[in-house]
Amino acid sequence: MHLKIRLTRRKLEIWALSLTSLVFAFYILNLTLALIILNKDVQTSRGMLYPRESETREVRTLDGIWNFVRSDESNPTQGIRDGWFKDDLSKSRPTIPMPVPASYNDITTEQALRDHVGTVWYDRKFFVPRSWAHEQRVWLRFGSVHYEAFVWMNGQLVVKHEMGHLPFETEVTHLLQYGAENRITVMCDNALIQTTVPQGKISEMANDGGVTIIQSYTFDFFNYAGIHRSVHLYTTPKTFIEQVDIKTNLTNNNSVGHVDYSIIVNGSATNEADNTLYARLLLYSREGDLVSNVRSDSKLLGSLQVENVNPWWPYLMHSDPGYLYKLEIKLYAANEQLLDVYRLNVGLRTLSWNNTTFLINGKPIYFRGFGRHEDADVRGKGLDNALMTRDFNLLKWIGANAYRTSHYPYSEESMQFADRHGIMIIDECPSVDTENFNQVLLGKHKSSLEQLVHRDRNHPSVVMWSIANEPRTGQLNADTYFQFVANYTRSLDGTRPITAAIAVPSTDDKAGRYLDIISFNRYNAWYSNTGRLDMVTKRVIEEATAWNKKYDKPVLMAEYGADTLEGLHLQPAFVWSEEFQTAVFSQHFKAFDALRRKKWFIGEFVWNFADFKTAQSYTRVGGNKKGVFTRARQPKAAAHLLRQRYFALGREVDQCSLPDDLFTYIADVGNSVKHDSSDL
Repeated sequence: MHLKIRLTRRKLEIWALSLTSLVFAFYILNLTLALIILNKDVQTSRGMLYPRESETREVRTLDGIWNFVRSDESNPTQGIRDGWFKDDLSKSRPTIPMPVPASYNDITTEQALRDHVGTVWYDRKFFVPRSWAHEQRVWLRFGSVHYEAFVWMNGQLVVKHEMGHLPFETEVTHLLQYGAENRITVMCDNALIQTTVPQGKISEMANDGGVTIIQSYTFDFFNYAGIHRSVHLYTTPKTFIEQVDIKTNLTNNNSVGHVDYSIIVNGSATNEADNTLYARLLLYSREGDLVSNVRSDSKLLGSLQVENVNPWWPYLMHSDPGYLYKLEIKLYAANEQLLDVYRLNVGLRTLSWNNTTFLINGKPIYFRGFGRHEDADVRGKGLDNALMTRDFNLLKWIGANAYRTSHYPYSEESMQFADRHGIMIIDECPSVDTENFNQVLLGKHKSSLEQLVHRDRNHPSVVMWSIANEPRTGQLNADTYFQFVANYTRSLDGTRPITAAIAVPSTDDKAGRYLDIISFNRYNAWYSNTGRLDMVTKRVIEEATAWNKKYDKPVLMAEYGADTLEGLHLQPAFVWSEEFQTAVFSQHFKAFDALRRKKWFIGEFVWNFADFKTAQSYTRVGGNKKGVFTRARQPKAAAHLLRQRYFALGREVDQCSLPDDLFTYIADVGNSVKHDSSDL
């Protein structure tokens, strides 16, 4: 009897062991499959030229006050099931007024709306003139909706788009009622999960009333949502200029400019675009003089040449920075009939780089700038032309020549401002704190970059693409993942270098080998060795040197800084005080000057330009306070120190002149004390 029991027990042990082995093998198989990432194609963008009026086009904005409904968090798809889009929203739910463009979170006094997770709905009515019904096409375009959008026109679904901060459009010619009232309805979903860009997590948590939905994310800025940028209706002819790709170059010691162009045409349903077409391109100087013109062949590509060209130069690098020409494109049918006219600004410049240097128009660049955010009180990430204008005035006041669009693409209007003012941009896609690399995420990451490059490739201000901010590049399959992302970006545009702002130690990183420029983020004396001003300079020098030694590529510091509470003064310097922020900057400046002598160190970017809102946290007093300007765009003490440094660097590197008010008069005590700009 005992023998039978022992034998039975042994069989059970063997069976259990076999089952365990099978489960383990299944786990390993699934893990292996999860680690295999394939480099699949992604859908490419078409059209998306910025809406501009011309002899053949009309543009109308739908900005203003819309009607707004917040869905129940526990029932986010109710509006679709119940058909809220089939009629006015007010007939399904009580509505409130909501400005467009703006984030919806801070408009009201309701906590539930500020922290809402899930879907919200907008609608409004508008008239379309009868004249638009004849011999033309009508398009609906959104500058940005965060994060996912569904759009209905007069009850018909017309477009769906996933990815905040980037434009999308669709034709609505046959859905509009001309000479009558129309209704547009938008559903916006702000939920972030592990396969969105950026990533997040949704969970349920018990609260005093039962259960609530929690959106969590690791990135350090508030997940503002809504219709963030302008909504346009615009017309085009039946056959029209759909895409324009511009590449520029300078030769003969920057005296001759070249503009290579490629045009894509979209034809009407009668396939008019299949007929022989050609384009006349006319390039005008800023003063309005015609400097070059050409007639294209039927392939709609070619080149213009400009003698005695005025190159596009960055701010402070030339007495006339940001010089732009106006390119006029006229599309003709074979019978000389004018079909379409489109105009855009063009800056003529050339970029090059090697393992030590980044050059524009053949001259080395030293970047001095900021990480920024599109963020402001009340309107959140909504487009605000007054605030944008103020920001560019402050950038020039402080002597910056560059910024990074951390951590997502900024508005098209701000890109146009950067072109005009000569501010260089490191253009970053929405991938931030990327981890848990997988096939679906890779596809969306690549799509975000494709949309970004498609939108911004013609801007002279864009000098670099950033494919991620602080990705977890030490993880197991980061190597393959970022090889695919970097190579894909390079295939979209080989005229600009590729970077990513990396926060892992250089010894752990697996992505830098695929980049052209190494950018790193580090917060010495803040997150590391808090308060220790004697542990900054040497560490910055050593880390930058380690990055360069590992990859033999140019290096820049993309983030450094310290939170500072406006008006807090403590002597000796203590964390959160204005004195401490100033001292942290000064210790970094010593490191940067030592690194500049090594030639391969090409730039310094403060984090951040201005204070900004974050998720609630006991480490954040009303948001992130690392700005040198307050959220209201007023300078802290460190802004004045930084201004003196940036202009000092501008004079040394680019031989720029100095503002008269850069230094405050102190005393006339001879040559022993520096008291004005002549002593710099």
